[in-house]
Amino acid sequence: MQVNIFIQNSPDAVFAPVITDSVTWETKRSGSPGKLTFSVISDDILKAEEGNAVRLDVDGAPVFFGYLFERSWGKDGIIKAVAYDQLRYLKNKDSYNYTDKNASDVIRMIAADFNLQLGEIVETSFHIPFRNKKDNALFDIILDALELTMIHDKKIYVLYDDVGKLTLKDTETMKVGILIDQETAEDYSYKASIDGDTYNQIKVYYDNDETKKREIFMAKHTENINKWGILQKYESIDKGANGQEIAESYLTVYNKPARSMSIKNAFGDVRVRAGCVLPISLNVGDIMIYNNLLVEQVKHTFKEGVHWMDLTLKGANIFG
Repeated sequence: MQVNIFIQNSPDAVFAPVITDSVTWETKRSGSPGKLTFSVISDDILKAEEGNAVRLDVDGAPVFFGYLFERSWGKDGIIKAVAYDQLRYLKNKDSYNYTDKNASDVIRMIAADFNLQLGEIVETSFHIPFRNKKDNALFDIILDALELTMIHDKKIYVLYDDVGKLTLKDTETMKVGILIDQETAEDYSYKASIDGDTYNQIKVYYDNDETKKREIFMAKHTENINKWGILQKYESIDKGANGQEIAESYLTVYNKPARSMSIKNAFGDVRVRAGCVLPISLNVGDIMIYNNLLVEQVKHTFKEGVHWMDLTLKGANIFG
């Protein structure tokens, strides 16, 4: 396996520095940019500074494209560098007020305003009647639109950077045909929890300017309230939205223990990124998992010709 880093310092100056130690590439399904971390030898030839374009190639194929955001070095002459893909710019904050747009429109609108390069953007079907997002991170504005779309369309969409192009896909189209089992995973752990995003009572509301009253819509699951106590999700919705439908859809998604799996040192495959779906076959003690799971985050490590990956996964069908 051949791993190369390329740093572009100017239109006609591209450097391929000598890599020391490991190279790591990390992606998360939502709210974080892709991150590339590497160390190179500093010399009189290499020129690199913040904002330079950075590309990672594995066996001659580009895997990551982003920009140098951080450098640090010491007496040994080794530069430790961190680069992020385009999603890093979605940490910028702004305000957006829009009407009758789907999530794909929202992504295209923000990309145009911030000069981000677009790739394949699947067309989502649900049109959001109205949204007013003030002083929010661009990530939060997009994820808000994707969550509303998930509730109405019963589909999970993932936004990621595909070697320099913002891409939006349905996770159902992102299945990778490699099996994770006892042979391909060095270590793993499984967790079930109601301590995070688990809710058995949903309240959504909007403030009616005409009546000066707060309109509240609620859905609850009495059996699980008796088992767990009240775990309530409470949030605002836009006027004109179907509050009862939203509350019941939230209950369908969140009224269950959150189940996740961590896998350490699996055989690496660069096709695996956050948002893709993997077949898993593992005996985790009291249960046997043989199912497709959604990759929440993945860290690829390349070192001395060896490639492995650490994975965090959850159920691919959250409506099941």
